[in-house]
Amino acid sequence: MLLNNSGPAAMSDEAPKGVVHSVSAVDVTPNCAKSDSESRNTDVIMATEVPEYTTVEEGVHGTLDFRAHFKAGGNIISPWHDIPLRASDGSLHFICEIPKETSAKMEIATKELKNPIKQDVKKGAPRFHPYNINWNYGLLPQTWEDPSVMNPDVQCSGDNDPVDVVEIGSRTCRSGGVYKVKAFGVLAMIDSGELDWKIMTICVDDPKSHLIHELADVEEHFPGTLHSVREWFRNYKTPDGKPPNKFGYNEEYQSREFAEHVIQETSEFYIGLKAGQRPDPSGLVLA
Repeated sequence: MLLNNSGPAAMSDEAPKGVVHSVSAVDVTPNCAKSDSESRNTDVIMATEVPEYTTVEEGVHGTLDFRAHFKAGGNIISPWHDIPLRASDGSLHFICEIPKETSAKMEIATKELKNPIKQDVKKGAPRFHPYNINWNYGLLPQTWEDPSVMNPDVQCSGDNDPVDVVEIGSRTCRSGGVYKVKAFGVLAMIDSGELDWKIMTICVDDPKSHLIHELADVEEHFPGTLHSVREWFRNYKTPDGKPPNKFGYNEEYQSREFAEHVIQETSEFYIGLKAGQRPDPSGLVLA
């Protein structure tokens, strides 16, 4: 039962005050689809998490006070800074913020100590998308889209966040779960004049993962998915009266090799940010 509705606790090696329970890879009484009243799934098959990382929750889902703090080895960690970009086998680490078939706009708090997951705010209230997202959504750790670097192809600079990930597999990820994925392409979304890459991935343990290597494989085994993803991101802000988002590269997805280039570039931007070699005008918490 959720009992506490206090604000974020000070970070220490102990669980924060007000933590209601610990969530691990084997806890599938999830705060994912079931935490969202709009979830359409009744028989949820959960993706396999990286077991080294767990979360402890503070506050109540659907409130501004809710936080999910990450832990490893008994210590509170930053998911952005302390989880490596790649696993030892070379696969990418994907941190899920928003599980598929949910609408709560959960995100890593890049300006809070240890960068817990919280719900975004809109007009002073917890933010929800106007409809469910149909794929697992989150980020790659230790990446950063540099707002001071202009991309010459799309004439936009980065959005000052870690790189976003769309995971298209058949299984549901948990908000706060860490997963191994592989990239097969990338979409260059332009949101309010900022470049906002979407790395397209699939969990390595998905039943169809062995079939997905390139964009063409997705059309064969997940027909219509690439079109649906692009149109979802084009239009999800229009119910609020905002214009549709745009896309670079003639609105075309770019290849797996191109995606790897984006991952490498944004990893280098992140390394420079941490080393104090890149400007940070917005007060990101880097520890």
